[in-house]
Amino acid sequence: MRDSVYREFYKFTHKKITWFAPMIMVGFMLFMVSYPGARLLTMLTYDSSDAITLVLVIVGSTMFSMEFQNNAILTLLYKSPKKIDVYVAKLITIFVYDIILHCLALLLTIVLELTIKPVSWMSVYQYHQPLVVNMISATGIDIITSMLIISLIFLASTLINSNATVITVTMVIVFFGRGISADLMNYNSPLKPLARWNPLNMTMLTSQYGNYPMYHETTILTNFQILVGAMAYVLVFLGLGYLVFRKKRF
Repeated sequence: MRDSVYREFYKFTHKKITWFAPMIMVGFMLFMVSYPGARLLTMLTYDSSDAITLVLVIVGSTMFSMEFQNNAILTLLYKSPKKIDVYVAKLITIFVYDIILHCLALLLTIVLELTIKPVSWMSVYQYHQPLVVNMISATGIDIITSMLIISLIFLASTLINSNATVITVTMVIVFFGRGISADLMNYNSPLKPLARWNPLNMTMLTSQYGNYPMYHETTILTNFQILVGAMAYVLVFLGLGYLVFRKKRF
């Protein structure tokens, strides 16, 4: 397993897209500076969640599909004793990358607070907590949300060999899925209590934490319920992704 993780990190750090993609997040956060609501922007690290999602889709989608396309996956499987080692190594790599992106968002938020958009870190804001606690909590919650995105990326990548197709499908699911889920919840269907547990609803976890009254009307779930649902779907999608990967013929 250690060798598999090392190989993944080595390949990952030598891809240009790994280093250039975070610039999308930085540019997006700087763009958000012009928006009002300094405390909400600080809490949500200048809406970095959407930008991080975009980066993960672009970068994460290449981890399987590109290797399927050029048959590099065969070399990895030959050097690894088990298929699960390859799968878990890729998961660990993208998870660490996700953590780094969130740390970068936190750092840039602090810089913006010190230079352009000052706020009082200890002022009581949402959930009767200091703003700094809100920000740290929102970051931790968004890591769960982004893990849900990663699990969807892994499942799509193992099902589809084309990198461009994986990116397109994942983006449609992630960025349009919320609207689809909201439409499902707007209909007075007898299945509405069940429909609220659909996985697309769970992608609104970070947004609902930042604006509970607005998003709760759409999700019809509490923050805790969405959190539990998101973690459950992470395990389900990662498990399905591995089953597809294990059965895949190369």
